Amino acid sequence: MRAVIAAGAFFFLSVGTVAMAQSGDGAAQNSPDRAHIEEVLRGLNRGRGVGQVAISPDGKRLAWIEGGRGGGEIRVASPEDLSKSQRVTAAATPEQHCAEGELTWEPDSKALAFFSSCGDQAGRQEDLYLSRLDGSPAKRLTAAKGYVHEPAFSPDGSKIAFLYVEGATRPAGALAAMKPAAGVIGEDNVEVQRVAMVAVDASAAAPTQVSPANLHTYEFDWAPDSKGMAYVAAEPPGENNWWVARLYTQALESQVPKGEGPFDKLRAGSGAPRVVLAPAEVAGPLHGLQIAVPRWSPDGKYIAFIGGLMSDQGSTGGDVWMVSASGGEPRDLTAGRPTSPAWVEWGSNDYLFVSELAGGNSQLIRMKVDADVRSGSKPPSFGSPIFSIPGGVGDGRLSHSLSSTADRSVFVFTASNFEHPTEIYGAKPGTVMTSGLEGVMQLSHWNDGVKPGWGKAESLSWKSDSFRVQGWLLFPKDYDEHRKYPLIVEVHGGPAAAAMARWGGGGGISGVALSALGYFVLMPNPRGSFGQGEAFTQANRKDFGYGDLRDILAGVDTVEAKYPVDSDRVGITGWSYGGFMTMFAVTQTQRFKAAVAGAGLSNWQSYYGENSIDQWMIPYFGASVYDDPAVYAKSSAINFIKKVKTPTLVVVGDRDGECPAPQSYEFWHALRDEHVPTELVVYPNEGHGFVNPEHRRDVMDRAVEWFEKYMGKGRD
Repeated sequence: MRAVIAAGAFFFLSVGTVAMAQSGDGAAQNSPDRAHIEEVLRGLNRGRGVGQVAISPDGKRLAWIEGGRGGGEIRVASPEDLSKSQRVTAAATPEQHCAEGELTWEPDSKALAFFSSCGDQAGRQEDLYLSRLDGSPAKRLTAAKGYVHEPAFSPDGSKIAFLYVEGATRPAGALAAMKPAAGVIGEDNVEVQRVAMVAVDASAAAPTQVSPANLHTYEFDWAPDSKGMAYVAAEPPGENNWWVARLYTQALESQVPKGEGPFDKLRAGSGAPRVVLAPAEVAGPLHGLQIAVPRWSPDGKYIAFIGGLMSDQGSTGGDVWMVSASGGEPRDLTAGRPTSPAWVEWGSNDYLFVSELAGGNSQLIRMKVDADVRSGSKPPSFGSPIFSIPGGVGDGRLSHSLSSTADRSVFVFTASNFEHPTEIYGAKPGTVMTSGLEGVMQLSHWNDGVKPGWGKAESLSWKSDSFRVQGWLLFPKDYDEHRKYPLIVEVHGGPAAAAMARWGGGGGISGVALSALGYFVLMPNPRGSFGQGEAFTQANRKDFGYGDLRDILAGVDTVEAKYPVDSDRVGITGWSYGGFMTMFAVTQTQRFKAAVAGAGLSNWQSYYGENSIDQWMIPYFGASVYDDPAVYAKSSAINFIKKVKTPTLVVVGDRDGECPAPQSYEFWHALRDEHVPTELVVYPNEGHGFVNPEHRRDVMDRAVEWFEKYMGKGRD
């Protein structure tokens, strides 16, 4: 894929400029309303930003990052009063600015570790620092040379492990911009992420890499005795092989040579990794699917994890599974449950806490897994949700992860929805609490007076085939029920993901911005999405574009029947899988009068050979494109291109490894030949997730102008 872009049709794109190929009547680039659009975009993320939050194991202190993960300011305070906080930093002076984030507490709550760029004059390399929270400068523990993230103390507090890509030129994963192709593809310049560690008494030491060089590690967890690890890993390249990853355990300190230093001990004592579970080799519902979030039980006998059909690493959902730490058959603990667990943590040997998506709500449950459950003699039992809120939650680490005290008596996280900006909240199992978000207690009040700049939101559900589909409807700002409004459908990526109620606008195409500009915005969660259990998530296998489009159109019908929508002014947009659905939808129906496809897929057959993550397609299509080309052709928009009449704007990054630029080029080229109004914009040095703020803003500007040109303005 990368060689195609480097040497093919897109080589002419110059770095630092937005290059554009267009056909037909493109949207005007100097719209008189651009100033208004810019004003709306500036107001989307109003309010005080909060990144990661982490409560100390003893519950007496709370740490958080102001301004966002991986670049804000670290503050620490009592959970009882966050207004009296102290700054924790590796900076030598108050004026020194460093990118700091990714917090982890020492088990005894006396120290806080974090990554900081303070030790690098260029501000690009982050190292691990330790603060004793006593006013003394934070101590630099590592002298790393590469990408570092996700630190975690060993249970005994003597070491800190983290994920490390030595000599990295880019973050690990497929979302980041791919390196220009060079050398032997798939063999040269492959960067491997490994588990590394450092002793807490180290001083600017080179990290000791523990997991083997021939395994790319994605997530890990310490053994409760601090003498081993469990991790999810696969052979390189890492961005492609997560979908065939296995669960491993590895001993760290056996047969330690006497008298050697701590790093030599770790090298000499690390054992060979042992395969505990290989989904490709097991029978039953987990066969060939994905695993994430390994968590070792307190007694060291079991490993719990999330297993299911997942289309992207980091977008986690499935069932909660458990397997013996010595291997054996895994057991599905939540089979048939109509929710999508995303994160799990042991409360004791008899209980698991599960953070999950239930319809449009994020909720935390406690699941009983006592000896009878572990032996298989009875199923687990579930209590009522500790909280269930219509919004997004998380502590800034993994999807839906929560920070908790050592005894699991308090869980802390950030939460927001379309009405409430991000704040820090806490929940106590067994306690009934009420506040701005039902079931939780609000710890911060930084954004109490901040109001949304867009319209109100409503959770909708509708019938489609045998399913009950959920989605979110944003009303136009200053909604008047006596007026007719245009509607835009925003389809989420994935497909194994979900549209959730969250504050503000992200990168790319923003539904809340469209609402602020006077549109109804429908954000559906059609089959294939998280939130309604594994059967619903797997319902679009071998059927991309068909059942999910029926779900979306049924949602449009529902909105039009209930609200004053002008049926002649309905548009569609989306990014990634949402970009595919946009391309596919305009080949199947004339319902949409304008479309904007971001980082989309037009031809599943050619895509298989172009992208850097072809392994994800096997669980969905059932075979490779070479073994079953027909199932790929069935869902390829390019094969129905002569049916398209909808004006379509296409945008993509030139170094996108997940949805390569040739897919957008192919769709644009076909529309141009069919004399359908279209425009292609390719953004330089961007991967699947755009990082340049100017590019992200430009995408939104162009999308609004496109919809206004072909559907009319958002306000009559």
